[in-house]
Amino acid sequence: MIKLSIMTKDQVLNELKSYASEQTRNILIKHGAPQNTLGVKVGDMKKIQKKVKKNQELALELYASGIPDAMYLAGLLADEKSVDMLMLDDWIQHSNWQTLSEYTVPWLAADSGLGLEAGLKWIKSDHEGIASAGWSALSSALSIANDEDLDMDTFNDLLDSIPGRIGQAPGRVKYTMNGFVIAAGCFVEALNAKATTVANKIGKLEIDINGTACKVPYAPDYIKKVLDKGYLGKKKKMARC
Repeated sequence: MIKLSIMTKDQVLNELKSYASEQTRNILIKHGAPQNTLGVKVGDMKKIQKKVKKNQELALELYASGIPDAMYLAGLLADEKSVDMLMLDDWIQHSNWQTLSEYTVPWLAADSGLGLEAGLKWIKSDHEGIASAGWSALSSALSIANDEDLDMDTFNDLLDSIPGRIGQAPGRVKYTMNGFVIAAGCFVEALNAKATTVANKIGKLEIDINGTACKVPYAPDYIKKVLDKGYLGKKKKMARC
């Protein structure tokens, strides 16, 4: 039996295909995944991850396959110590649906220590997928970084800018901006008060994506719930999951 830790890209793809189901594929496509999606649950991908561990070369090959399931797995297998902005820019340019652009790539950016740099760069983009990735990268950075390592002036300025720009933002950008406000209010005690004020200013959001109403977390309630449970400032060990 071939050990997964030394498997080639094609062998890993075959392993992924063995976990694929039409039901999962249909659900993912309904939520925006491209037609070449295999339909593999994240839990099954993690069975492969557990055996392969980190493998940067394999991660690059899987991401370049253009198959969303393989691209998600690539994010789990990537070695954050081998990641640079050139790679992150390439990955975000080639992400083919929001799960990759708003989770996989931003998570990896944060775990590599480049979440702030990537986020500040990407939020300036006119491309909806890249801009939304930027806000997600900033949120992920807040979720794992030590507060003393954060430039609070930068994050305060970002929060101040949101009420005036969120109304004109495209749907996915609006969604991830809202997520950034929540992250600031939940993961960083020093930003909680301002994030709560901004959350109340933006209020309830209604977002239409691809003709479908998207449920958006109500930021004031979300932040308050975290505060009431005593979880304010509690960090994650890593962004990827």
